[in-house]
Amino acid sequence: MLQETRTTPSQNVGRGLLGSAMVFAGTGHLSFARAPFQAQVPDWVPMDKDTVVLLSGVVEIGLGLALLFDKRHRIPLGLGLAAFFAAVFPGNLHQYDKRISAFGLDTDTRRRVRLFFQPVLMGWALWSTGATKALR
Repeated sequence: MLQETRTTPSQNVGRGLLGSAMVFAGTGHLSFARAPFQAQVPDWVPMDKDTVVLLSGVVEIGLGLALLFDKRHRIPLGLGLAAFFAAVFPGNLHQYDKRISAFGLDTDTRRRVRLFFQPVLMGWALWSTGATKALR
């Protein structure tokens, strides 16, 4: 089921863009955007918010680099990244529910639109790695 599959040139470009975005976002977690990311960590998470942000930044950088350079494990990477996007979704809900302004999401409408973008990211991860085709 999870054997490797060929990806199209458009999937390769999409995977490269997503991988680059993940490395950039992960770098932000570790440096210039730590405070806004900390604000998105729900209060019920049983860890220090800064620790959560740092750990998720390391995971994002790792997943991004793997998307860019690991050709042998694309399908598991796509599945893992989609799961990661699902796992951080409560942070988006927290930002919307608590009306936290961060990353230009300074209105309820913008925060609500962001909620609908998370499934797009999940689909992008699955499509660009060939995971959707492999799962069929």
